[in-house]
Amino acid sequence: MVLEIGKLTKAFGGLTAVNGVDLNVKEGHIQAVIGPNGAGKSTFFNLISGFYPPTAGIITFDGKDITKMPPNKIAKLGIARTFQTTNLFEDATVLDNVIIGNRLRTKSGLFDAILRTKRERTEEKESIEKAYKALEFVEITDLADEPIGSITQEQKKRVAFALALATDPKLVLLDEPAAGINPGETDGLAALIKKMTDNGLTVCLIEHKMSMIMSLADRIMVLNQGKRIAEGTPEEIQNNPVVIEAYLGSEENEPIKV
Repeated sequence: MVLEIGKLTKAFGGLTAVNGVDLNVKEGHIQAVIGPNGAGKSTFFNLISGFYPPTAGIITFDGKDITKMPPNKIAKLGIARTFQTTNLFEDATVLDNVIIGNRLRTKSGLFDAILRTKRERTEEKESIEKAYKALEFVEITDLADEPIGSITQEQKKRVAFALALATDPKLVLLDEPAAGINPGETDGLAALIKKMTDNGLTVCLIEHKMSMIMSLADRIMVLNQGKRIAEGTPEEIQNNPVVIEAYLGSEENEPIKV
C-alpha cells in the first residue's frame, strides 16, 4: 500500500470534521473519495497533505509516518495536491506557473540567484525542461507562453495537473478536478487521470460527478458527516443502501449510478 491511514480524526473545537477514518490506497490505483457537501472530504485531503495537523490517528506514506510532517516535507516525499479552486498566478505564463513545481526539488538559494552560479543556471535549465515535459503530458505545450488569465477554465485545470506533475510525485491528490467544466472537458480530464496511473502514479480524488467516478475509480470511499460509511468497488458502492440513503436529497451530487 502506498498510503495507509488509521483512525484519522480532526476536530475544530466542538465540530469533528473527520472522525476515525481508515483507508488503504494501493499503488497504481485510482482511489475516489465521495460524499455530500460538508462530509469532510477536503479536510481529509488537508490532513494527508499536511495543511492541517490531525487531532488523532496516523498517516503512513510509502512506509514513512507523515502524520505530523509540514506540507513542504510531505510534498518532497512525493505527494502532490491540486485544489478545488485553481490557485495559479494569473499574470504569469503557463510555463512559469509550472516551473514553480520543480523548484520544490532544487537546492539553489538567494546567493546562487544573485550571483547566477553554475548550480542556479543548471537547475533553472532542468526546471524548464521538466516543466515542458509536464505540459506535454497534459497536452498543452502550445499554451506555454500564454498568461494564465487568458486561458479557459479547463486549460487551467490542465496547468494545475502539470504543476503537480512537475514536483515528481508518487501520489497525486485531486480535489474536484472536474468542477466548473462541461461533460466533454470532463471526459478529457478523466482520460488524463487514467494516463497518470498508466504511467505509474497513484491518484486519490474527490469528485461530485458520479458518472466520472464510477467509470474511473478502482475503489471508492464514501464519507458522511466526517465518518466513513462505505468503501469498495464502484459496483459495490452503487448498490450500497447506506450510500444511497446518504445521497438522497443532496442536490449538489449526481445520482449514484453509472
